[in-house]
Amino acid sequence: MNLMDIDGVGIEVHRIAGPAGPDPLAPLVFLHEGLGSAAMWRDWPRQLCAATGRAGVVISRRGYGRSDPVPDVRGDPSEQAGRRCGRLRPDYMHREAWEVMPALLAKLGIDHPVLVGHSDGGTIALLYASRHPVAACIVMAPHVIVEDLSIAAITQAREAFQSGGLRERLARFHADVDGAFWQWNDIWLSEDFRAFDIREDCRRITAPLLALQGVDDPYGTMAQIDEIAANAPHTRLLKLPGCGHSPHRDQPGAVNAAIRAFLSEPRPA
Repeated sequence: MNLMDIDGVGIEVHRIAGPAGPDPLAPLVFLHEGLGSAAMWRDWPRQLCAATGRAGVVISRRGYGRSDPVPDVRGDPSEQAGRRCGRLRPDYMHREAWEVMPALLAKLGIDHPVLVGHSDGGTIALLYASRHPVAACIVMAPHVIVEDLSIAAITQAREAFQSGGLRERLARFHADVDGAFWQWNDIWLSEDFRAFDIREDCRRITAPLLALQGVDDPYGTMAQIDEIAANAPHTRLLKLPGCGHSPHRDQPGAVNAAIRAFLSEPRPA
């Protein structure tokens, strides 16, 4: 693990070496879910890097995993010395995609990544690809609009964190488990976030795009990836039966095969 300084904030970064060769393929950059971290991917990034013959980078966003925490994560949004404090704002994924990610990738020396995003990370990948060049964009269970189904599931997660075993399970993966949970849960359950909608941004994505979702996902319906395809018609869709919110955990074989095939397709120069 390495903490990389991005505008005065330490961001957890793990690198996965790719095969030796004079002309390496674009690396995979893994962007985690709303309660995720680098460690919560477990060994799947290494498996996918090996299957696709690429290097990889796995990060934890600020406030997650071993990255620096957010001060006063449930307080009023503010800035101290140019750094964010307090609750997330409704545009937090836009800021991650358009402010943090460009600085991070520049420091890593990566200019055309293959983004692999899950849930919130998938949304951030879409937003990044709408403004910056990428070799390809792969999203699993992303959010482009807010559905009642999502709010109900996130409300249940709050109850599980307060009185169930969710806090203890997450504590293994986050240095500040309360900060990680509440920064995500508070903004998603706020009235201001109900208007979140990135369909217009998806229209600007020109890179190859693969969107996967489990048919049994409790956090979103097929409308999420269908809306991506409606606004970016070149999108390749994969709807996985018998699969929940985490396709890479529920259906790793099918997901790895689909991504490998997608990345192996010839692209125009």
